[in-house]
Amino acid sequence: MVTPESIQHGIEQNMATEYVEVDGDGHHFEAVIVSAEFVGLNRVRRHQRVYRAVGDRMKEEIHALSMKTYTPEEWEKH
Repeated sequence: MVTPESIQHGIEQNMATEYVEVDGDGHHFEAVIVSAEFVGLNRVRRHQRVYRAVGDRMKEEIHALSMKTYTPEEWEKH
């Protein structure tokens, strides 16, 4: 079973992040991700970057992942 912690770990291991928080019930998950890698990227590109970090689990194990993505500067203003 997929846990919020396992998704968070996958994101943290596969991209540079300043902050990651993932909550969920085993099927539907919500994530807040702060990364300098998002600078200059639109929302679609940011989400694609997170999907790459999560890998095949996104296709096979995770039913839904809702994301809020921020650059460090955006996060400070949040």
